[in-house]
Amino acid sequence: MSAREWIDRADRLSPWGEATVVVAGLGTSGFAAVDGLLALGAGRIVVLDDADSPANREKADLLGRLDVEVRLGAGSTAALPGGVDLVVTSPGWRPTSALLRQAVERGVPVWCEVELAWRMMQPDRVVPWLGVTGTNGKTTTTTMLASMLNAAGLKADAVGNVGRPIVEALLDDVDYDVLAVELSSFQLHWSASLALHSAAVLNLQPDHLEWYAHTSDPFAAYAADKATIYRGVTHACVYNADDPATEAMVEDADVADGARAIGFRYGVPAPSMLGVVDELLVDRAFIEQRRDSAMPLAELTDVRPFAPHNVENALAAAALARSFGVPPQAVAQGLRDLEIGDHRIQTVAEADGVRYVDDSKATNPHAAASSMRAFDSIVWIAGGQAKGTAFDDLVTRYGPKLKGAVLLGVDRGVIADALARHAPGVPVIVLDSRETRTMAEAVRAAAGMAAPGDTVLMAPGCASLDMWPGYAARGRDFTDAARSLTDHR
Repeated sequence: MSAREWIDRADRLSPWGEATVVVAGLGTSGFAAVDGLLALGAGRIVVLDDADSPANREKADLLGRLDVEVRLGAGSTAALPGGVDLVVTSPGWRPTSALLRQAVERGVPVWCEVELAWRMMQPDRVVPWLGVTGTNGKTTTTTMLASMLNAAGLKADAVGNVGRPIVEALLDDVDYDVLAVELSSFQLHWSASLALHSAAVLNLQPDHLEWYAHTSDPFAAYAADKATIYRGVTHACVYNADDPATEAMVEDADVADGARAIGFRYGVPAPSMLGVVDELLVDRAFIEQRRDSAMPLAELTDVRPFAPHNVENALAAAALARSFGVPPQAVAQGLRDLEIGDHRIQTVAEADGVRYVDDSKATNPHAAASSMRAFDSIVWIAGGQAKGTAFDDLVTRYGPKLKGAVLLGVDRGVIADALARHAPGVPVIVLDSRETRTMAEAVRAAAGMAAPGDTVLMAPGCASLDMWPGYAARGRDFTDAARSLTDHR
């Protein structure tokens, strides 16, 4: 039997020595995929990457000593080699890329590192996965969940799109009890056989539409990939009770017998939901008397930084943790133990009664809107790569909170146009420079618009790669500018 005959149902025990596998991309997930394939004993591994960077050359030298063939440089990914049984792709690669298109045309299966990790556990080394996806809040919710699991005494880690590849965790010398797994739509697109213990879709709003531009309805295709996280769930499908799209996903999901639908909301929960009552996060889902009572899990003050959308993230994490049997006290302890990363609705400076808040992680309009929920009077710094999204709904809803706006980046005009249509009375400063020092100019301009009691909120609603190497670099520039400005007052 050739590898092509068994690869669709492959698991850890399959005869991997017969297989030729191409790994598309030598980034974090690609390098982890190679590690996983080496552990499985794959017969031939070929890594393709157009980037002939020093970091990739260093990885190629290491992999070459392990008999892995690495091809770097322009044109390396233009053609799929012959005799390939499987392609493992990095999640950022679009289905329209030449290599993946050729694989599909030849009937060669395409997986991402997530699918490879899932297969590596089967059939005898399965670690339960608690999965998190959604347009916004995935990383925060996943880290909250991991903290709750650890507070319950479980060996757990936050993996996946949160930054650490799942394959890497599976190769640890640790017998994990459970994994908190962040999954992007890109990863879910290339993962067909997942069947998670429990899963949550936090929210659904337009994002990454450029990745789906080849489809007739990019937003529908994006939503369909998100919805696959519920497929095969064995215990709990967690949804946002105030986001009907996520509830519809649960209703349409093909789940295991006995799997429950569990809602969460920032408000009083109905039975089979988690919510907020009298400044407490409460559970009306995983208790016997859920029809007429609720179990306190944590105080609102345990959620840091406090913001309505972050409370929703905590409720989703708590629902997943409770589905795995985590006791109430571990939910609260997990929230108190948690240190959320920088650039997520983080107050970085205060002066003359004005607060400066870095939410550089808000890389789409829905995330920016979530930030705006938390403040009453805002001078908004926004702009970057809009990724095909629109700002009309955000401006219509939160325009009354805006004292002013400072716009920068390649798609600054998209936001300026939305403000002109829906909030024409809001003063707007548009900065045309595409240099990173523009952030300091933006902060000075925003400070000039702000009065005591206002918040200068850098929630760009856009990706950052037009001007910075990533959202963290953008956030650091904002923080440096805000602190420099306030230090000199």
